[in-house]
Amino acid sequence: MNLHEYQAKELLKKYNVPVQEGIPVDTPEAAAEAYKQLKVQYGNEFAVVKAQIHAGGRGKGTIRGKEQRGVAVGKNAEDVKTIAGNILGGVLVTIQTGEAGKLVNKVLVAQDVYYPGPNPIKELYLSILLDRAKGQNVIMYSTEGGMDIEEVAHNTPEKIFKELVQPNTTLQPFQARKIAFNFGLSGEAFKNMVKFVTNLYNAYVGLDAAMLEINPLFKTSDDKIIAVDCKLNLDDNALMRHPDLEALRDISEEDPTEVEAGKYNLNYVKLDGNVGCMVNGAGLAMATMDMIKLSGGEPANFLDVGGTANAQTVEAGFRIILKDPKVKAILINIFGGIVRCDRVAQGVIDAYKSIGNITVPIIVRLQGTNAEEAKKLIEESGLTVQSAILLSEAAALVNKAVTA
Repeated sequence: MNLHEYQAKELLKKYNVPVQEGIPVDTPEAAAEAYKQLKVQYGNEFAVVKAQIHAGGRGKGTIRGKEQRGVAVGKNAEDVKTIAGNILGGVLVTIQTGEAGKLVNKVLVAQDVYYPGPNPIKELYLSILLDRAKGQNVIMYSTEGGMDIEEVAHNTPEKIFKELVQPNTTLQPFQARKIAFNFGLSGEAFKNMVKFVTNLYNAYVGLDAAMLEINPLFKTSDDKIIAVDCKLNLDDNALMRHPDLEALRDISEEDPTEVEAGKYNLNYVKLDGNVGCMVNGAGLAMATMDMIKLSGGEPANFLDVGGTANAQTVEAGFRIILKDPKVKAILINIFGGIVRCDRVAQGVIDAYKSIGNITVPIIVRLQGTNAEEAKKLIEESGLTVQSAILLSEAAALVNKAVTA
């Protein structure tokens, strides 16, 4: 589950992680008031207005139809109001959103941290995530923080450092000092970085995060270390331990069909292909998608009905697949084990009768528990459904459907 920047920063503050302070607002007038509050509190003349969407690249992204960037600096209250007015209600297009972009419903008006002082400022990079190959958490960091970190990783990978941490252990003091040293820090900045990294790792573990990225991780001119931006992704499987965090979910940022699928406990991910597929079991789903590609089609989705599917959930999955206008055929590939094949067949029949005229070909392959009963149900239903026994037969039918 992704969080907005302002939500992530509030959580980090609970773990004593210093952040760039800001006020989330949803109107231009509120943005101007937020600027005035920040000016009184921190004495800054400037403020940063940041679009709040679940995507990166906001600083380089632009509002569709305008020259307005997704992140911009305001010099006074009226300037901040104008920028917020340009962003709010607009569609922000970034390298991560693609051409579709994302609607901006809220902006964060944040304090200026680029103030003058006795020492040079530094933009750094740090993220924490799980290294699945090694089975350990990994802290990735670089002295080259900022908007072009992807290019740094691609062109100069030697500038990316990694520190592995054993699961179920804390970040050791020597590791935190090593990170601060590799950042090239000394004195007060070194001490502050050690505290920052230690507290940030505690936040990563305590929040059951899947990924925590700070970019830029900023050293101010007076040697403070703060998180200027924060991307926080929570592990969905751990939300049962954090009901307060689950309440932070913003479903307006998620694909509507994926949200609907979640209501029926369906594991659904929308893709860009032309063959909808409904399968039980993640492994069989991956194999089915491979088979679709080999047959000349492209998977339109990943849909695993799981082990507790019934006729109602199958019908819901069927409806979700049909909402995609790109779908030219639907392949239902079920191996009956925990899920009985006749349940799936009944769901297909119910959906067919409920929806009415379905113009795309439907290919059904049912094997395993109650497969014969399922075949009989479909044959006696009078539906124009094509059945297959072998995967190769299903592949041939898919090929025929997408090339017709």
